[in-house]
Amino acid sequence: GPKAVLEGRVVMGAKNRIGVGAVIGGEPQDMAYQGAKSGVTVGDGNIFREYVTIHRGTKEATDTVIGSGCFLMVGAHVAHNCRLADGVTLVNGVMLAGYVEVEERAFLGGAVVVHQFVRIGKLAMVRGQSRIGMDLPPYCMGVATNAVCGLNLVGIRRSGVGAEGRKALERAYEEFFFGGKNRVQALEAIRGGKDIKEKEVKEFCDFIEKTKRGICHGLRAGDLREEEN
Repeated sequence: GPKAVLEGRVVMGAKNRIGVGAVIGGEPQDMAYQGAKSGVTVGDGNIFREYVTIHRGTKEATDTVIGSGCFLMVGAHVAHNCRLADGVTLVNGVMLAGYVEVEERAFLGGAVVVHQFVRIGKLAMVRGQSRIGMDLPPYCMGVATNAVCGLNLVGIRRSGVGAEGRKALERAYEEFFFGGKNRVQALEAIRGGKDIKEKEVKEFCDFIEKTKRGICHGLRAGDLREEEN
């Protein structure tokens, strides 16, 4: 689009659409940046709408990475050294701080804010205006401030996960967030059960085990209403 800017080292695949005023490859908003030769790497078939900003890496020879088939809507911001996997959607005004990782087909609603170094799991969905400062596991619904309220069942079903996989995920979700155990105990209980044979449950557990920032806490629907009020 008119007045779009590709600045610095930007390596881009095929069939990407760039909207009016978008800036890809701008200098990172990081006080540690000292003019390093960093860049942005973009896959194929992405849509970057008006005024999207994607900043390059902070350190020498590092990149901010966007996969393929992503949709970044008006005014979305991707800071230095973020990594977006394939099929990620960022709705208007989403702000990702530095080093955020967003896994395949995650969906972040309008004006969502994500703290630096946070990971958003595969097929997770974050409700608009939520504030996420801890890791959000795959397949979960992120809400409010660092909270999880259910699974993204529509997205899970549309992705082709069968009935057994969905039921297994629901049991793993209940065990982890509401089983009355700490993180280690809950993961041991899930891994020790029959549901771990389902790929989605294993992905859920593997993601949680790798956390460095901690995991968003679980909320029931009634608790969510109280928190919002």
